[in-house]
Parts: sequence; C-alpha cells; structure tokens
Amino acid sequence: MATTPPSSAAGRAAFADVAASEATLRRFLHGLPGVDPVGLEARAAALGTRSIKTTAKAYALDLAISMIDLTTLEGADTPGKVRSLGTKAAHPDPTDPTTPRVAAVCVYPDMVPAAKRSVAGTGVKVASVATAFPAGRAALEVKLADVRAAVAAGADEIDMVIDRGAFLAGRYLKVYEEITAVKAACGTARLKVIFETGELATFDNIRRASWLGMIAGADFIKTSTGKVAVNATPANTLLMLQAVRDFRAQTGVQIGVKPAGGIRTAKDAVKFLVLVNETAGQDWLDNHWFRFGASSLLNDLLMQRQKLSTGRYSGPDYVTVD
Repeated sequence: MATTPPSSAAGRAAFADVAASEATLRRFLHGLPGVDPVGLEARAAALGTRSIKTTAKAYALDLAISMIDLTTLEGADTPGKVRSLGTKAAHPDPTDPTTPRVAAVCVYPDMVPAAKRSVAGTGVKVASVATAFPAGRAALEVKLADVRAAVAAGADEIDMVIDRGAFLAGRYLKVYEEITAVKAACGTARLKVIFETGELATFDNIRRASWLGMIAGADFIKTSTGKVAVNATPANTLLMLQAVRDFRAQTGVQIGVKPAGGIRTAKDAVKFLVLVNETAGQDWLDNHWFRFGASSLLNDLLMQRQKLSTGRYSGPDYVTVD
C-alpha cells in the first residue's frame, strides 16, 4: 500500500524548538553553512553546459511545458485576457492535442473567478499571488484578507511574498509568524513562499530564507516576483534546490521549488531541469514539485517542440500571443 508523504506541517513541527524565540531562530539560521559564491556560480555554469539530444530533448520540452505557471500579473488584466490565458493553458498548441497542459494559471486574487471558469474540468490549477504582492507592504490583517479572498474564489495555490524589510533587518520571527499565519489561511490550498532573491543581496541570505520558509510550512519556495531587476538565476535556484534536498534528508518532507522571472527560452528551461535532476534528483522532476513562473516561456517551448516534430522552425506567428 502506498504511503502518504509527510506534509509541510510535519516539517514545521520538526523545527518547533528552533522557532521558539527570535534568539533560537537567529541562532539556527546563522548557524547554517556559509555559501561559497564562486563555487556555487561555477557549479551552476558547469551544469548549464550539459546538452541533451532528440528523444531526451522531446521529453524535456514536454516536461517543461507541464511545469509552467502561466502568468499574467498586470494592472491592465481583464477577465477576457485571463480567459484567453486559461484557454492557452489547457490547450497550448491547438494544432497538436498531444501537447501537455501547463500546471497552472497565476493571476491576482480578483481574477481568480475568471481563471477558475476558464480551466474548469481541465486539470489545470489556479494560482493566485497574495499578501500585497509584489512589495508585501501591508498589515498582516490585510495580507490574510487577501489570501482568504483568493481561496474563497477558488484558488488552488497561493503565492505569497515575504516581508523582505523584516528579513533584512534580522526580524526572522516576524517573517516566520507571517508565513505560518498565511499557511493557516490557505486551508487546503498549497502555499508558495516568494523570497525576492534579487533583494536579499547575498547567497547566505537566500539559504537562510529557504530554510526559514520551509520550517514555517511552505509547500514551495520561490525565487522571485518577476517585478525586480534580478529574478531567477541558475545559481540562486541551485542553492534553493540544495536546501530542499537537505531539508528532505533531515525531515523526510519534500518541498517544491519555483524559479520565476527572466526564464524566456526553451534552452534556459532545459538548463534549469538539468539543475533539478543533478541537484535534488528525479523526485523533483514533476510539476507537483517544480514549476516555472513564466509568461513568454511557453511560446518558445511550443516553437521548439514544433521544430523537433516537423523539422521546421515555425516562428512566433504560429503560436498564440499571450
């Protein structure tokens, strides 16, 4: 009989003593091994040179498509735009029914009802950013109301942003308590915790944020909002993959990873899949455990897929515009 894997709540329980006070939490986070920036960048660059051919490439392209959180997070979003996005998520290439569906559509909370209707019955999830995305500058009560509204509207997943100001000021317990409160407000929805790695300044801070998110109950840890200058990179994603690997080794709890922002080409997506395979392992090569936060990536994946099957590069005019 198959056993149910431990939940993120089990991970939180395993570190209850660590989060007992600001002092114990700080001691734990600052006691994590320091990151060698040169070594990390070199490892990420070396893995990025791996090449895959033919059958393996076809598998990788389909896998990457299935891992996309197809995203629109603009002030000009309309129900019509979201419906179009949902249609594309469920049927990425209308000319080829063998094309996989994407994992989810990701929208603002007020767009969740339109997204939910657009993917009904397809298996595509609806994710919603919350907690005063992207800056996270709001009172906790406002953030929780944001989450509850998205969940009540039907969101399957919530992408929250941490309070980077609190984190950088060393107020780790505040960040921990916000994550646990948001997790509780999610109910059965899965929680992705966004660090905005481009604002954390150091790899050591990214490692600390990764562990902080995991011990607070995140189901996923996520690099970025896509709204700052530096978003997902191979190096920061590699570091987060190391964190989830080590967390599972210590607790038995598996946590997902989502790089977001700046991943635009199939070539880049395949490099990230190599990172996953070589760092965390094959258990993470599934859209339940790894996602790409992207808007334009899907188009290039579809063009490369068409080229692989037909021998011709069709060009962007042959895929739908987001």
